[in-house]
Amino acid sequence: MAQFLSALNPAIMLWLVFTIIFVAIELATVGLTSIWFAAGALVALIAAMLGANVIVQFLLFLVVSIALLFATKPLVRTHINARAEKTNADSAIGDEIRIVERVSNIDQTGTAIVRGQEWTVRTEDDKETIEAGEMAKVVRISGVKLIVRKMKEE
Repeated sequence: MAQFLSALNPAIMLWLVFTIIFVAIELATVGLTSIWFAAGALVALIAAMLGANVIVQFLLFLVVSIALLFATKPLVRTHINARAEKTNADSAIGDEIRIVERVSNIDQTGTAIVRGQEWTVRTEDDKETIEAGEMAKVVRISGVKLIVRKMKEE
């Protein structure tokens, strides 16, 4: 066995090791992280076994890895993000809420009750303030704070 391994082309050994490392990384992680590079290393390994020079092997590795990465990226994004569920907090985006305590980013004040829970509230625009009792629309969530926009009075 030792004679066989010593007779192997160093490039074949290198690509075999890279393939094993990339597959091991893929198996050890939760998301898709290195599968594209494992496939590229496998193609380069096959090229090395067929006698291709090192430059061709490296170019095949790069081209196959990058092509697979870009070809599967939309598919992966769709399937992985499809499993992500919105949290209750995310569902508050777009809600119209009544301000309980005056909102002032400068004074760092502001609260609202949203679906029975008290939230810290800040405005999108630091210069804007919203008085208690006025209506606001939730535009996004930043950490544990609702970022709101004052509702225009009709």
